[in-house]
Amino acid sequence: MSRDVEGPVGVHPSVSILYAQVWSGKPRMSIDDKGFLTSEEEKISAGKIYLGDVAESAIRSLGPHGTPEVTEESYDEQKWKLVCRSNELKIKISSESYWGFGLFAKCFLNKIILDGPLSSRARCIHEIVATLGRNPWEPIRVRAFERKTKASISAHAQSWESLISFAKDEFLEIVEEQRAKIRKLRGLGEENEYLIDNAEIYLDEALMALSDKNIPAVERALSRASNSIIQFDPSTEVYSANRELLEN
Repeated sequence: MSRDVEGPVGVHPSVSILYAQVWSGKPRMSIDDKGFLTSEEEKISAGKIYLGDVAESAIRSLGPHGTPEVTEESYDEQKWKLVCRSNELKIKISSESYWGFGLFAKCFLNKIILDGPLSSRARCIHEIVATLGRNPWEPIRVRAFERKTKASISAHAQSWESLISFAKDEFLEIVEEQRAKIRKLRGLGEENEYLIDNAEIYLDEALMALSDKNIPAVERALSRASNSIIQFDPSTEVYSANRELLEN
């Protein structure tokens, strides 16, 4: 897909382009002499920007990532462009006003371009929405937002919601796959049956975390469930190693 496309684009093989309403301009960040973001407390600063609640949530939702780099700034500290990378994702965020001459934080929107595997993009977007605690595609000024982005609110909603649904469906599929494994393994080793019971508990915890939109907790619970299944499964090397330890 051409990077000239304005979007919005949700589920796509390689890129997602989303627009979000900014509610808060904070935190205020400094830019070092190489163009990278630093905390505002840094004494040496080549400039400052108001990062805003959406961009802050987006960067955190990447997981482990490099230092965000500001690629464009202006006299208006809330008008800027930046890029940030994690192991799997590259995110570009731009901030610009769309109504009210940019006098207030809520006069601004963020354009988010995510490159990387669809699964990772979907989970990132799911986490952004959960962290914000609101629907970022719902603007303060609907018509002005639509004019600026050249897209309807329904198109914006679809782009975000399609990724959120993709992430949810993917997690539900993983849970069902794990439950299917558990059903096959039941009765193969009564002395270690507690491992399968634990896996069931972890899967329930994953579903509860998913309903709370807590992606990190979902991933932790699924990882624990998978580890319990691997330890119980007689066909795995982990099971064989544990068996040898018990017998020696």
